[in-house]
Amino acid sequence: MISEQLDKIREEALKQIKGSDGLEKLNEIRVNFLGKKGELTSILKSMKDVAPEDRPKVGQLVNETREAIEKVLEETKNKMEAAARDAKLKAEVIDVTLPAKKNKVGHCHPNTIALEEVERIFTGMGYEVVEGPEVEKDYYNFEALNIPADHPAKDEQDTFYINGDLLLRTQTSSTQVHEMEKGKLPIKMIAPGRVFRADEVDATHSPSFHQVEGLVIDKNVTFADLKGTLAEFAKQLFGPETKTKFRPHHFPFTEPSAEMDVSCFKCGGKGCRFCKGEGWIEILGCGMVHPHVLEMSGIDPNEYTGFAFGVGLERIALLKYEIDDMRLLYENDIRFLNQF
Repeated sequence: MISEQLDKIREEALKQIKGSDGLEKLNEIRVNFLGKKGELTSILKSMKDVAPEDRPKVGQLVNETREAIEKVLEETKNKMEAAARDAKLKAEVIDVTLPAKKNKVGHCHPNTIALEEVERIFTGMGYEVVEGPEVEKDYYNFEALNIPADHPAKDEQDTFYINGDLLLRTQTSSTQVHEMEKGKLPIKMIAPGRVFRADEVDATHSPSFHQVEGLVIDKNVTFADLKGTLAEFAKQLFGPETKTKFRPHHFPFTEPSAEMDVSCFKCGGKGCRFCKGEGWIEILGCGMVHPHVLEMSGIDPNEYTGFAFGVGLERIALLKYEIDDMRLLYENDIRFLNQF
């Protein structure tokens, strides 16, 4: 009889559920007994052979059997899932009392710190920061700056030439020429950037380093303006007690030209190991823009004058942070860089 078949199906299903060892096995049992081709479904399909008056009773028995199997399946599934969750939690224990992992946050390189300080000082004076190409034409790097073809600086032992006309710039003064050629006067700018020279690597030299060049072009600009500007720059960079001294020098693109020294900020000019007992430290070169340089860029030297200066960014960093070897700036040693 159908009732006996249903009892056997229920017993067998409960037996298999009890002996199952995982959720996959439970799913197989569900399909075998309750699926479209399952044993309980096959009985429902045979209802056509049951007498009409017995069909309601048989249908009720089938539903009761299905509900009984589904109930046990669901209970067993919940127990298995809870056990699996508990096992996972035990395996993934988190000790909330442990200190958190600290993220290593980077910071600026000493060169970048020095550059930002220089830019802050000059932009505070109304200067514009201008960038130029690192691969430059010989004309802009030399000729337009009053450096003739037979000048020693143009020798391949001093300059990286790509071909006869192109080179890696040896100074950011070429950026100043580009600005002067635009004809937008007055000009008040600084030009920071990487430059290249064929130098051997040692404590104070590198084939690649950085410069900050400055240029002012306007009517009635004098050497006094240059001295006042650079004196204020030195005070803001090295301290309010810093003094400046100008020594005559020669640069092809300025006339007159000078080297500027600052009083030693370690000893106040008295003389110490840092300034080699002299009380002064050489810091930059400067001068009034040569009239011929103005003419070559299309500026009338009878109407306009100007001054220019250039300082090595690494030199500022070495002095400001008392670093005695330039190579430390490029070795990327974390132990050194973490000090800044």
